[in-house]
Amino acid sequence: MTNSAPPVVLLSGPTATGKTALSLALAERLEAEIVTVDSAQVYRGMDIGTAKPDAGERARVAHHLLDIRDPEDTYSAADFAADARACIDAIHARGHVALLVGGTLLYLRALLDGFDPIPVVPEDVRQAVRARLARAGAEALHQELAGVDPEAAARIHPNDPQRILRALEVFAATGSPLSSFQRGAEAAIPQGWVSLALWPEDRGVLRARIAERFDAMLAAGFVDELKALRARPGLTAEHPSQRAVGYRQGWQWLAGELDFATFRERAINATRQLAKRQLTGLRRFPLHARLPAGRASVTDALEAVHRAGPRG
Repeated sequence: MTNSAPPVVLLSGPTATGKTALSLALAERLEAEIVTVDSAQVYRGMDIGTAKPDAGERARVAHHLLDIRDPEDTYSAADFAADARACIDAIHARGHVALLVGGTLLYLRALLDGFDPIPVVPEDVRQAVRARLARAGAEALHQELAGVDPEAAARIHPNDPQRILRALEVFAATGSPLSSFQRGAEAAIPQGWVSLALWPEDRGVLRARIAERFDAMLAAGFVDELKALRARPGLTAEHPSQRAVGYRQGWQWLAGELDFATFRERAINATRQLAKRQLTGLRRFPLHARLPAGRASVTDALEAVHRAGPRG
């Protein structure tokens, strides 16, 4: 690895802020390999709707933790922490910098803070908690979560049903709060690290960019991707992979619950809400520098990396 570069660089930011393009240029300058930090890009067959790096981009720079699970499988933050640590060790053994790129902050927290393994939640427990969500709504279940796991409830937004479900599923299955599995474990990055984030200067520009990107996904064949996923034996709309933004709404459209215009509108709005939650999380995340989304050059990123110096 380069003498002046830290061994681990984190590049995060809300969805649709240009992380892929900047990460490729930064990786080439740092002699880095990219470890993807994205809870949807781990799944095979989910390429267009996740904005997964294409074959040409992967040929430019080595990527890790893409396409490592079938969409019928589950993948947790603890799984990611273990897999990412193995990738980081292997990258360092090759003499390269590990560049971690993505917007799944729960995964980054697992790397920095450590995660104890979370037991598998039985399917009947998952279905029971989901049925309560359908009856009572996310706000009511968030209040329930505050009673059994106030630490998790303080971190999770009342309008984030997926994370509320996960926390209540773990409590229902184990009798222990999710937060009890998220403390005390060894951090997966004991080495020095630098953390950067692409930061939108104008929310209106980001909102427009999200809509434009979704329309580009539709033009690139996202509907065919959705139909192929729906045709897979054993895969349902209730699998965690299919609750990702865009996919959840796509399944509703294919099931006849939405017309196409409503599918598009809801998918775009869900992506905008995701970006909002990511920004909220990043405000509490230990960042060395914020880079202006849409304007930051690879030179800006390099200067921020070298100016910050590694933590850890």
